Amino acid sequence: MFANKRWAILAALVVVVAMVLPACAPATPEKVVETVVVTKVVEKPVEVTKEVVVTPTPTPAPEKPVTLDFIIGTEPPTADPALATDTTSVFVCEQLFLGLTDFDDETSEVIPELATSWDVSEDGLTYTFHMRDDAVWVRYHPGTGEVEEIRPVTAHDVEYGVKRTVDPATASDYAYVLYIIKNAEAINTGEEPDIDKLGVKALDDYTVQFTLEHPAGYFPAIAGMWVARPMPKEAIEEYGERWIEPGLIMTNGPYCLKEWVHGDHLIMVKNPKWYDADKVQIEVLNGPIVMEASTAMSMYEAGEIDMMADPGWGVPLEDMDRVKADPVLSKELYIAPRLCTYYYGFTNNKPPFDNPLVRRAFSAAIDRKTLIETVTRGGQIPANTFACPGIFGAPALDPDIAPWALPKELGGTGYEEAVKLAKKWIAEAGYPDGEGLKDIVLMHNVSEGHSKIAQAILSMWKEVFPKADIRIETQEWKVYLKTLKKETPLEEMPHIWRLGWCADYPDENNWVHEVFNCEAGANRARRNCLDPNCTKVEPSEFDKLTVAAGIEQDPEKRKEMYKKAEKLLVEEEAAIAPIYYYTRVNLFKPYLTYVINPLGLDHIYKWKIDWEAKKAAKGM
Repeated sequence: MFANKRWAILAALVVVVAMVLPACAPATPEKVVETVVVTKVVEKPVEVTKEVVVTPTPTPAPEKPVTLDFIIGTEPPTADPALATDTTSVFVCEQLFLGLTDFDDETSEVIPELATSWDVSEDGLTYTFHMRDDAVWVRYHPGTGEVEEIRPVTAHDVEYGVKRTVDPATASDYAYVLYIIKNAEAINTGEEPDIDKLGVKALDDYTVQFTLEHPAGYFPAIAGMWVARPMPKEAIEEYGERWIEPGLIMTNGPYCLKEWVHGDHLIMVKNPKWYDADKVQIEVLNGPIVMEASTAMSMYEAGEIDMMADPGWGVPLEDMDRVKADPVLSKELYIAPRLCTYYYGFTNNKPPFDNPLVRRAFSAAIDRKTLIETVTRGGQIPANTFACPGIFGAPALDPDIAPWALPKELGGTGYEEAVKLAKKWIAEAGYPDGEGLKDIVLMHNVSEGHSKIAQAILSMWKEVFPKADIRIETQEWKVYLKTLKKETPLEEMPHIWRLGWCADYPDENNWVHEVFNCEAGANRARRNCLDPNCTKVEPSEFDKLTVAAGIEQDPEKRKEMYKKAEKLLVEEEAAIAPIYYYTRVNLFKPYLTYVINPLGLDHIYKWKIDWEAKKAAKGM
């Protein structure tokens, strides 16, 4: 009797176990074979095998980080601050590296970034910057996702970075921007071999001092440019040219470089070690490289990207009318002035464009108003100067300068009169109706938008110069930039080439002097060359004037000098043909809150995404 009762109790326990386990099970079943030992009095233990269904508790999928999906319009030529010259590379550098100074997003005034303050000597020749002590160098490790803090950012890194840019061995195409620093030009051109004579010195770990060639009130703006930023000596010396690759690069900005599959995509992620990391909401910058604006537009409309804007593509020219008429897209359209000028440069020492009459005729034969109204359609303004409105000293839209470039409503002659002048000048140059102009090459980098503009201008030229032989050639952006260097053999240079210039800082010195001065500037136009490859130049009145204007301390006198310089550049010499002043013609999804910088140095770390709204829009 007792034995039977004990057997019954044990059997009941087995039933309870079998009932309890399934009651706790989650939805996805997994078969488990479980062995239960039951003891019976007098008899040997008996093994009872029973199949029990047990399911694990499901693990929630990790929340996707807040991600900005955007387009990079071309393979960035570099992420090295000393070597960057184009807007795409500068955009990448802006997210990864900090400067001593920055620009206010609303006023464009110079404000502190790594510097907390700066002092200027009475003679205006010495600037001393006092730096914050909580910025650090980090390295992102792609294998683990770890962001390693390496060491503080110091004044010694600033000194090293500036010296590296100026050092001729670095071959920085933007080193000329730093020629305002004492001995920078002599060192960069090889006249002074001692790099330690450069006017930059770390006084201690967090104080750096610059000595200038002459007073320049705009120097704090130059001090914040990418070419003057602190650079990580140990990474550069250890890895050489490869130092900018993921896993090797050391950065100090709000984002780190996670991936860079060249020609395909680039991904940056939030730097948790940045001193203002708590203010950064967007955790990932996901940038596929898409070289066709039409493809980017399709991706935007399909919800694959959040914006059509730098560093990728604005609204494609052929879509402008449709976007403006669309009830949804028109509300997402953003058009605003931008401190940039679209222009065609002439190779000034390549026949027949070594004749200013030819250059002036080709510039006057461009119908800028019609180009804007029928091709670009983004509210751009016809340009008659190199520097655009909003730049100190820029005489933009002053009809005293190249009036044939402006329509009548802006005080110019209008296109009909401009055509008469163009025909007159080309005939005086010995090419009536363009006769004798053979195999003239207009070159631009690969772009659907640039192609449409070039085709429209080519049609204008062929109508004004019907006997001229003109054709268009294109090159990929990275190759194109190399082609336009002064070192390129003259026979490989196109006669005419497209570029845009956007302000590094809002002063005419950054335009007429730093871009076209034949000695101190980039001089892609090859002005005043004494030999085919422009290794020797003869400064003209324009060159002497831009030097003097940079030194002049009276603002009103500087404005007068810059007006004269612009007149020499675009009218008398006609070294270039300014075409239009830029606007930003962008599309932004309504869940994106963006902060646009007038100089194009957009601080993505300040942007916000309504993440729930984006997930709902994308069905995430």
